[in-house]
Amino acid sequence: MTNPTYPLNIQQILETLPHRFPFVMVDRVLSAGDGAVHAIKNVSAGEPHFQGHFPQEPVMPGVLIIEALAQASMFCLPLPAGTIGYLAGIEGARFKRKVIPGDTLHLHIKLDYFRRGLGKTICRAEVDGEVAAQAEILFAVGK
Repeated sequence: MTNPTYPLNIQQILETLPHRFPFVMVDRVLSAGDGAVHAIKNVSAGEPHFQGHFPQEPVMPGVLIIEALAQASMFCLPLPAGTIGYLAGIEGARFKRKVIPGDTLHLHIKLDYFRRGLGKTICRAEVDGEVAAQAEILFAVGK
């Protein structure tokens, strides 16, 4: 995507991410530049994982919060055209608070490095200004 204007809507997001519904975890990219991204994921009660996690007390699985952070990271990696960033590792993942239907998950990403097709982002997910999860995510770029 060349010279995007922020915020990015879902159609613009789909131009960058290879994911499709129901696995797109980024609803809007509010800002991106200088190796930083602020995106959001609106957590809805209608998402299929809430049917089994857990029906009596729906909680967004931590692995999906990490996936949302990884997808948002794609907007700060300097990816050459025709390439995709693949998840290569997760370091220091911590979950600090439950994420439940109705929450807006704010995804804050900072590019730590990107060299020779490998990159790392420092990620934080927040709800109402409170940290819900944090992790360092490693990527490998492929075609």
